Amino acid sequence: MSRDRYVDFLRAWAIVLVVLGHWLITALVREPDGRIDAPELLATVDWTQWLTLGFQIMPLFFLAGGHAAGGSWAWARAAGGTPAGWLGRRALRLLLPVAVYSGAVLLAVGVCSAAGVDADTLALVGWAMGMQFWFLPVYLLLSALTPVLYAAHLRWGARVPPVLGAVALVADLLAVAAHTPGVGLLNYVLVWGVAYQLGFCWRDGLLTGHRLVPLAMAAGGALAFAALVALGPFPVSLILVTGQSPSNTNPPSAAMLAWLVAQVGVSLLAAPPLRRLLDRERVWRAVRPVGAASMTLYLWHMLPVLVVAAAFYLTGLAPEPALGSAAWWALRVPWLLVLGAVLAGVVGALRPLERGLGVLYGRTVPDAGLRGAWPLWAGLAMAVAALARFAVRGFAPDGRFPVLPAVGLALGTALVMLPRWTAAERLERPETDRAPDRV
Repeated sequence: MSRDRYVDFLRAWAIVLVVLGHWLITALVREPDGRIDAPELLATVDWTQWLTLGFQIMPLFFLAGGHAAGGSWAWARAAGGTPAGWLGRRALRLLLPVAVYSGAVLLAVGVCSAAGVDADTLALVGWAMGMQFWFLPVYLLLSALTPVLYAAHLRWGARVPPVLGAVALVADLLAVAAHTPGVGLLNYVLVWGVAYQLGFCWRDGLLTGHRLVPLAMAAGGALAFAALVALGPFPVSLILVTGQSPSNTNPPSAAMLAWLVAQVGVSLLAAPPLRRLLDRERVWRAVRPVGAASMTLYLWHMLPVLVVAAAFYLTGLAPEPALGSAAWWALRVPWLLVLGAVLAGVVGALRPLERGLGVLYGRTVPDAGLRGAWPLWAGLAMAVAALARFAVRGFAPDGRFPVLPAVGLALGTALVMLPRWTAAERLERPETDRAPDRV
């Protein structure tokens, strides 16, 4: 089974924009007492919220994830694999690097806490190192639901995403208009599940049989988003802004759903010319390493911010023009270049660890025909709960070490790692499911 280069490109493009977006909006200020503060650019300089229309690229992650998962599950099912065996393989591929990253951050939190680091500073750093984690529990939940979602796709095809979208709109209406507590949380699975399900449809050619389909998605989604922002209660920002209610991301709103549809439509329209470009080996050689390191980049990209903060802001060497001024924006160029150089060093230093994780994955990966898998499901539930906690509260809530989430992630990962062999011969992994750091 050959890889789709365009799907890999979407993953690489999305991770690049996520990294650049987080770096671009990160502002640091050295207070008179020596502490480092991080004022919120989107809340301070209102017009920058429009930039999120270009940098909110997570729909492409879920679209590419659905495309890959659909092919992977179809292959595994045809080869006699079980849902538990398939899920265990995918979950472990994600959880191993996440557990290593989390362990390193938690170790640093424990050392700094014991050394008496200011609680507010520790809480800010812990939040910065966990701000990207919201994606992980959602993706794991959608992976767990893949056999059911794909069965629905095989039966009802392109009718499934609109149904999911309609349920998401009802949930959003209840959350925003009726203030029904908790119901909005469903949209983390429903809204992002629309993009995931569209990945199934795209893989099977249901969205590309006629050029008018992606064109209608792009135009219709954009117009719906504009109407919801102009006439409805939704803000333009597609990234969480403190104090903004309702939010388009916490949980995903009707406006986010509209933008998701538009973004998927644009990506489908761009596919033919970009596929021709990606057929050039020189271009593909530039794209492939980014896609291969996507999980590493996603997890570790805020570490360079801490390194630069310590080297230039704690020491008072960094110039600090007014936030949002012309001089501040001009300094974004060297800021991004320095962060890029540090991240390249981090990625290089992590390569031996990644190889070690690949070996560990090969020794602990569940059997594709796994049955009697209650430890897997229990471990997955623990890991999802822990990751959601880190996403909401960070790695040092209120400046304290998060004991329960740390134990939950460690135990959950260990349960998923337990080898479950059956008498049947282990199945060969499909090509689309092979790289140890892909999500």
